[in-house]
Amino acid sequence: MKHRAPTPSDRERRRKLLFKHAQAESALHAVGGSETPDQSAATARYLFLQGPNGTFFARLANRLKSRGHAVYRVNFNGGDRFFWRLSGALDFRGSAEQWPAVLGDLLTDCRITDIILFGDCRPLHRAAITLAHRLGQRVHVFEEGYLRPNWITLEANGVNGHSSLAKNARWFLEAAAGIEDWSPGLPVTGHFARRAAEDVLYTLSTIFLKWRFPLYRTHKPWHPLAEYAAGAKRFPLTPLTRRRNLALQQQVLKSGCQYYLFPLQLDADAQVRFHSPFGRMAPAIKTVIESFARAAPADALLVLTEHPLDTGLVPLERLSRDYADRAGVGSRVIYLRFGTSEPLLTGCRGMVTINSTMGVLALSVSVPVMTMGHAIYDMPELTFQGGLDNFWCNSTAPSGAVFDAFRRVLAAHTQINGGFYSEKGLTLAVAGSVTRLEAALTNPAIAAPSDADSPANMSWVVGTRLEEKIHA
Repeated sequence: MKHRAPTPSDRERRRKLLFKHAQAESALHAVGGSETPDQSAATARYLFLQGPNGTFFARLANRLKSRGHAVYRVNFNGGDRFFWRLSGALDFRGSAEQWPAVLGDLLTDCRITDIILFGDCRPLHRAAITLAHRLGQRVHVFEEGYLRPNWITLEANGVNGHSSLAKNARWFLEAAAGIEDWSPGLPVTGHFARRAAEDVLYTLSTIFLKWRFPLYRTHKPWHPLAEYAAGAKRFPLTPLTRRRNLALQQQVLKSGCQYYLFPLQLDADAQVRFHSPFGRMAPAIKTVIESFARAAPADALLVLTEHPLDTGLVPLERLSRDYADRAGVGSRVIYLRFGTSEPLLTGCRGMVTINSTMGVLALSVSVPVMTMGHAIYDMPELTFQGGLDNFWCNSTAPSGAVFDAFRRVLAAHTQINGGFYSEKGLTLAVAGSVTRLEAALTNPAIAAPSDADSPANMSWVVGTRLEEKIHA
């Protein structure tokens, strides 16, 4: 069935969903004239969508603008608007269903050449990426760094499970030819207090300006205030928990037993929700513990390490203990909060992960790794390809040569030395991002990855959208 061609009245109705305040109206008039902008190879017209909480996107846009590029922005909620004080900002007041048509008009009216966004699994961003690919516009996706802690990710078209990078060790070895030796980059320290404060400011601005964006819906599975409440309950016990964790860690290291690590990811992480067969962490934990009980050496330990930013909203520790007790390995499964320490990492027999960047750290110190999701590093000669049950007794260390090539290619093509949560990190990130974005203006767009692509290791797990109710 043919779609009716949009009429001028259709476009006018859609424009009213975008341009609602004086600053936005001035931006509309600025792009609505008949003049033809300079479209030389050195300039671009960037549209910014949602970024990381904080000032990074505004700083990056300001630098690009000072270098002669045109910059536009769409705010989807009050938090977006709070952290963006530049001109060219447009408030989108419509629904997710209306967004693709409105965006199509905007891309045409503003003659956008490039879209910049953070996180490619948010529904509004997925729609934008799909439309940009159809229209031939470049898409630049930011994310937390693949090679942490001194890096952020900037990749064309998509990141993580949507990355355009090959899953082939030989390809990385060939692509690494001519790339300089690996360097960890300038050290960047992220400040948790700053990150937390900017997150709270973003959330409060979204709440207080809800009237301006009545149809906005968060991409997260629950409201941030629920996370804050859960974290507040944990905070008074932090010193006691740290002492307990240290004692448990020493117990593992001094036991003389071989042990395996399973670093947990945030339950709301897009990596878990969209790039794994599990959807949430609880089914993954159940799968790993049951496999460990079934196939691991009888004297081995399994250490689950909680993500450092986990607030405990989902009771993963209780669920882990329940699964371990039911599988008959309650005394051999240890749960630690606050992440994975270096001594535990370097001393472990192997690491099981869904698709955490902890896997890259493990590979860097020659620890065998088994992935259960769509990870960029999941390929023969790096990760174990023989299935989870076989991993416990038959794992092999990664190829040092392949990992070196993988890391050098990854750094050269997808990583920017810098960070989102400190002044030094932001300064480095903006400078490196401008260089990378301007270099992309003269390079052909990378073909979008096929949705049919899937990592080799996901074939072993069938029907893993398990029946667990996470909050049970």
